[in-house]
Amino acid sequence: MSNKNTSLKSGIRDNLLRETVHDFLEQEIKNGSALSIVSAYFTIYAYEKMQHSLNEIEELRFLFGDPDFVKRMDPNNTDTKAFDITDTGLQLNQQLRQKPIAKACAEWIKEKVEIRTTRESNLIHGKMYHIANNGVEKAIMGSSNFTMRGLGLTQDSNNIELNLEVDSNRDRQDLKAWFDEIWNDDKLVEDVKEKVLATLGQIGKDHAPELIYYKTLYELFQDEIETRQTNDQTLEDTHLYDTQIWETLYEFQKEGVKSVIARLLRHNGCILADSVGLGKTYTALAVIKFFELRNERVLVLCPKKLHDNWALYPAYNSQDTNPFLNDKFGFTVRWHTDLSRYSGDLENFNWRNFDMIVIDESHNFRNDTKPTRDADGNFVRHSRYTRLLEEVIKEGTKTKVLMLSATPVNTSLIDLRNQIYLMTEKREDVFRDSLGIGNIGSLLRQAQKEFKKWEEESGENGKKDKAKLLETLGAEFFQLLGGISIARSRRHIKTFYAEEMIRIGEFPTPQKPENCHPPTDVTGELSYKALADQIAEFTLSIYQPSSYVISEAAKQRLADEKQKFRFNQADRERFLIGMMQTNFLKRLESSAHSLSETLERTVGKIDVMLEKIDKYEQNPRIQDAEADVLPDDDEDDEEFLVNRARNPYHLHELDRTRWKKDLIKDKETLTAAWDNVKAITPERDGKLKAIKAHIRNKAQNPTTDKDGKMNRKLLVFTTFKDTADYLYENLSDLAEALKLKMATVSGSDTQNKFNLTLNNFAPKARTQKNSVADEIDLLIATDCISEGQNLQDCDTVLNYDIHWNPVRIIQRFGRIDRIGSRNATVKMINYWPTEDMEVYLRLQSRVESRMALADTAASGDDDPLNEFTYEQAQMELNFRDEQLKQLREDVLDLDDLSDGVVMSDFTFDYFFAQLLKYLERNRAELEATPKGAYAVTTHENNPAETGVIFFLQQRNATTNMEKKTPSPIYPYYTVYIRKNGDIRYGCANAKQVLDLFETVAVGKSDELRELCLQFDQETEHGQNMEGYNKLLNAVIAHITRSHQKTQTQNLGRSGTRGFKLPVASEVPRDSSDFELVTWLVIA
Repeated sequence: MSNKNTSLKSGIRDNLLRETVHDFLEQEIKNGSALSIVSAYFTIYAYEKMQHSLNEIEELRFLFGDPDFVKRMDPNNTDTKAFDITDTGLQLNQQLRQKPIAKACAEWIKEKVEIRTTRESNLIHGKMYHIANNGVEKAIMGSSNFTMRGLGLTQDSNNIELNLEVDSNRDRQDLKAWFDEIWNDDKLVEDVKEKVLATLGQIGKDHAPELIYYKTLYELFQDEIETRQTNDQTLEDTHLYDTQIWETLYEFQKEGVKSVIARLLRHNGCILADSVGLGKTYTALAVIKFFELRNERVLVLCPKKLHDNWALYPAYNSQDTNPFLNDKFGFTVRWHTDLSRYSGDLENFNWRNFDMIVIDESHNFRNDTKPTRDADGNFVRHSRYTRLLEEVIKEGTKTKVLMLSATPVNTSLIDLRNQIYLMTEKREDVFRDSLGIGNIGSLLRQAQKEFKKWEEESGENGKKDKAKLLETLGAEFFQLLGGISIARSRRHIKTFYAEEMIRIGEFPTPQKPENCHPPTDVTGELSYKALADQIAEFTLSIYQPSSYVISEAAKQRLADEKQKFRFNQADRERFLIGMMQTNFLKRLESSAHSLSETLERTVGKIDVMLEKIDKYEQNPRIQDAEADVLPDDDEDDEEFLVNRARNPYHLHELDRTRWKKDLIKDKETLTAAWDNVKAITPERDGKLKAIKAHIRNKAQNPTTDKDGKMNRKLLVFTTFKDTADYLYENLSDLAEALKLKMATVSGSDTQNKFNLTLNNFAPKARTQKNSVADEIDLLIATDCISEGQNLQDCDTVLNYDIHWNPVRIIQRFGRIDRIGSRNATVKMINYWPTEDMEVYLRLQSRVESRMALADTAASGDDDPLNEFTYEQAQMELNFRDEQLKQLREDVLDLDDLSDGVVMSDFTFDYFFAQLLKYLERNRAELEATPKGAYAVTTHENNPAETGVIFFLQQRNATTNMEKKTPSPIYPYYTVYIRKNGDIRYGCANAKQVLDLFETVAVGKSDELRELCLQFDQETEHGQNMEGYNKLLNAVIAHITRSHQKTQTQNLGRSGTRGFKLPVASEVPRDSSDFELVTWLVIA
C-alpha cells in the first residue's frame, strides 16, 4: 500500500507514489452513497477490507466487463462463464478465513447490490468507479479491478495501475450516462447476481470431505486432463476409434491405451505394468495399431512360449481365428532368444528397421548382462540385453519402446533402471527437460540405497513396511515412474470401473485356498523331514573341483579372477552347491519320482567322473580330461540355472586322489538316499493318492459357470517336467475311467504341440473354434505357462508343489483368475509337504539363502557379493516366508502383498483414474468449488489421528524442469501435519498424503454436520484461525527447508553436472509465495 505521508498529490492513482484507488474510495464513499462500478473482477477480500464503508451505502450496481476472465478447462464448453470472487494475490492466512467473509459478502450483496455482466467477451476493457452522494458525484477511471492488488490493499504486491480521477462535472455525468446505457441494454448485458451468490455460497457453505478430495485431484491433474483432450483428438484423427481392436477393449483398457500413447509420444518409452489378468496384450495391440496407422513399423519381442499369442494377429499369417482380421495388423514377431542368433533364417534380418519395439515380459531384460568374452577378455558376442540395446534400439531409426510386465521389479530397483535404459538408449539425461531428471542412473542408485536400507531395517522381524519405503524414495523417483509407466491393480479396476465390471462380467470371486498336506509315503516309513535332513548333508564334491586345485597356474587363475571381479570360479561353485541342495529339496517336495530321477542322474555323473579319473591315471595323454561337470538345466524353472565355468580345469591340475575319495563317499550317500526314495512307489505315494481324489471329485461334482455349463477342467502346476510326466503316466487310467481328456505341457514341447494343447484346454479364452471332442479337461503343466496365458475356461488350479517364490504362485493362479471369465468363482488347491508351516520354513531356510545367492550369480553379475550378501538373501527369504503364510489364507493379487513392491506403488495412476470417473458426473460442481475450500472429517480407523492436510500451489514456480524440487507433484505441495505440529507426511510424500486423504474423505459425500459445528465453535465461525495459522506456517517452513535441503543434496551428489539452482525469485520463502488450493481438517 502507498504511504500517505510520502504520496504525491495528483489526479492519478497508481497504487505506488500517487496514492491508491482504495484511498479515493474510502474518501468519497459516504453513508447512503449510490455506486456504479465496472470491473473485470470482484473479490471478497477487497470487500472485506472496505466492509465498513460498503455496508453503509444505499446501493451498488456492479458490471462485469468480461465474463471470460477466468479460464476454466471444459472439453464440452470452452466458453463456460465463471466469476472469480477470491483474490489470487491473497496471503494464506486470509484464505483460511474466506468462509465467514463469503457469508458476510453474500448478505451484503443480497441487500444492496445488483450485478450484471456483458454477454460477449472482450467487449469492455476500461474500469470505472462512480459515486453519487445526494446529488454530488465523484468518479475515477482507468485500469484497477476490484481486487486487493487492483485497489492497492496489499502490503508489498500491489499492481502498478493507471487511474485518473475525473474532476469535471460534465465528464462525471457523461460517465454515469454511459454506464446507464449499457446497464439497461438487455442485448449487451445480463443479470448474474444469483450466479455470483451461488458461487459465494460454495465458499460460505460447509463442504463434503469427498468433494474437497476430488477438488484436490482436479487441480492436481489439470495438465493431464488437457493433454488427454489433445491426445483424444490425435487418436480420432488416426481413426483408431474405428478399429476392431478399439471396439473390443474394456473402458479401463482404453484409458490405458491413451496413457501409454501419451508417454510414448512424449518420452519415447513406457512400461505397462498392469497387474496379472488385466489384458496387457489387448492394450498393447491397440497401441500398436495407433502407430501402424501412422505408417510406423513395429516389432514384438516375446518369450518363445508366447509366440502364438502374438502371431495370431498379423494379417500376413492368415489365421482364421484372428478376431481382428479387418485391422490388418502388420507387426513382426520375434522371440527373446532370437537376439542370440546370428545365422539361419535370421542371418539377413534387419533389426534396425523398426520405429517401435514392444517387449512382452520385459522383466526378462532386467539384467544388463555383460557381453561374452574369451579367456583373454576379447569380445565374442553381445548378450541379449546388449544386442537389443546396441544393435536394435540405438542403431537405425529412432525407436520407441513399450515394455509389458506385471513384475518389472524383482529384488532390486536396478532391475527397473536396466529396463528404462532400453527406452533412453542408456542416455542418463534424456528426461532432463520433460521430467527434470538430470541423471537416471544417479537417481536410481540413490533409490536403490534407500531400498537396501529399508530391507536391512525390516529384516529383523521378516516384515516389510512398504509405506516406510515410499516415504524415503524422494520426489524425483515418483516423477520418473509417473512419467514413464502405467500401473493399475485389480483394486483399481474394481473400484473405478464397477459399472463396466457388471456389464462385461466381473473378475471371478476367489474361494479360500484349500491347503492339503498329503504324506510323502503313505506307509509312514519315510517322511519329508527325514529326507530333507538327508539332503542337507549332501556335499556334492563333483560340482566343486576348485576345492581340489593343486596346480599353481590354476591357483593363479582363481586369484586373478578374484582380483578382477571380486568373485571367482570357487565362489561360483560354492553357490552352485546351495542351488543343487535346494533343487533336491524342491524335487522332493514335487514328487519322490522327481528326486529319484535327479539322484540317479547325479550318481551317473559321479560314475562318469570316477571312470574319467581312472582312465587318466592309466593314460595321462587322453584327450577328454577336463573336470567340468554341471548339473542338468531345468528348463521349466529358470531360477535353477547357473553360470558355466569360465575356465574348466584339467585333471592334472587337481588332487585326484582326494577328489576321488570324496566322490566315492558322495556316491555312497546319494545312492543310499536314492534307494530310500525309490522305495516310494506310486502305490505308496501320498500326493498321488491325494490328487486322484481331487480329480475324481472335480469330475463327479463339476462346478457350473455363468452360462449354465458344467466345468470339469482342472489345471495342475508342478515345477518339474519329471513330475509332470510321472503324473501323466500314473493318472491316465483314472482319466480314461472318468472320461477326462488329459494332456501335459512343458518348456521342452515343440511350439505346435505347446499351443495346440493350450488351445484345446481353453478354446474360449484363446478364441479358438475347436469342437467339444478335442477339448482337454485335465492339464498338467510346468511353470512355462505361468505367465502371459489366458486359460480362464478353467476354474481350478492345483499346485502340486509350492514354488519357492510366492509371486509364481500368484502368477499360476492368474491364468484362470482373469477378467471376462465366465466362472463365478475360482479356486486354488495347494499341496504342502508338511502341515507344520514353521518346520517347513526352517527346512527351507537351511539351503534357500544359498539358493538366493546362486540366483544372483545366475543373473549374470560378475560380482554378486558386491550388492548381495548372505544376510540379505536370508532377509529376502524371510519376507517370502511371510508371503507364503499369506497365500495359505487368501488368494492374493501382487498388489495385495503388503511387504512386496509393485509398480503401482510408485505412480499416481490410481488417483487420475479415480478423478476421471468422478468427473463424468460431477465436473460442474468441481469447477464451481473455489480454491481455498475445506472440509472437516474424522479418521474412523484411527480416531487419535488428528491434524490438517494442506494442498498448496507455488505462485512463483519455475517452468524449468531441470531445477530440482522436493515435491513429486510440483508446482503443488501436499503435506499432512498433525494437530501437535508434527509433520507426519512431508511434501516429498505426496502419494502417502493422497492415500490418507482418500481414506478419510471418499464415501463422505455430505458435509459432516456435527464436526462442522464443532469446528465453527472452535474457530468462532472462522474469525479465530490462530491455531490453523500456526499449522499452516509450520507447513510453509517445512516446504522452504525441503527446498534448501534439495538444493544442497543435488549440489553434493555426483553425476548431476546438469543440475541448475533455481533463481531467487523461484524459491518459495514465505506464505506469500503460495496459494491455498484446498485443506482438510481431520478432527
